[in-house]
Amino acid sequence: MAVSLALAGCGAVSNAGDGRLRVVAAENFWGSIAAQLGGDRVSVESVIHNPATDPHDYEPTAADARDLAEAQLVVVNGIGYDPWADKLLAANPVDGRDEIDVGDVLGRDKGDNPHRWYSPPDVRRVADAITASYKKLDPAHAAYFEARRVGALDGYNSLIARIRERYAGVPVGASESIVEPLAQSLGLRLITPSGFMNAVSEGGEPSASDKAEADRQIAGHQVKVWVYNSQNATPDVKRLTSEARAAGIPVVGVTETLAPESATFEQWQSRQLRALEEALG
Repeated sequence: MAVSLALAGCGAVSNAGDGRLRVVAAENFWGSIAAQLGGDRVSVESVIHNPATDPHDYEPTAADARDLAEAQLVVVNGIGYDPWADKLLAANPVDGRDEIDVGDVLGRDKGDNPHRWYSPPDVRRVADAITASYKKLDPAHAAYFEARRVGALDGYNSLIARIRERYAGVPVGASESIVEPLAQSLGLRLITPSGFMNAVSEGGEPSASDKAEADRQIAGHQVKVWVYNSQNATPDVKRLTSEARAAGIPVVGVTETLAPESATFEQWQSRQLRALEEALG
């Protein structure tokens, strides 16, 4: 973190130069939501925006440290997901900067499932926190920010409600724990061993018994849909995905970050939700 130490004590933040709030998100899924909520009153940059980048192991640059030091609002995921961002913020204290740690907003600690952008209720709570920060930093436009919050993500929320109404209780399988918060919100019964999903998510090796159980569930058609993270296709995930296809079980791919990179959060999640809805049907 030598790059951050050189920028420590940069003083007070300023806006983007055109009156807009300067916002930096550690990851583009939160950055996209921040941009939608802020409209033309904010300028948003995301540190992690390349779908090929692993947020867990990201090595920040001097430019990243400078962006965070100059931001009026910084949004990080926390919960052990982006520790590099926490270190940059701690090394660069800045007067007047607002900081939103998603884990703190949701009361989640390191060791909990960090993939909260896949939880619709948590997304709403984070959106509320971002809007509250905008109102604090730019009170003259509080009504504008509130109006954008009220109508935000309506299409996404409608899809969630429709899938839950139609398919609650359907058993599904998943390659890793990123799918768990979404399955819970949709009312789907995620039956893949949690040990398998957590090991894949954390870059570990699933136990032999968890692998065997996941194999049995697919071979026995116990899962009606198999969902896998296409950005983390380990040998075990590839094997199970191939087994599901061979067994005639619909397969749905999801990604950890926005794909394509140019998509908004709502476009990205809605596309994945529609694919899941089609597979469930």
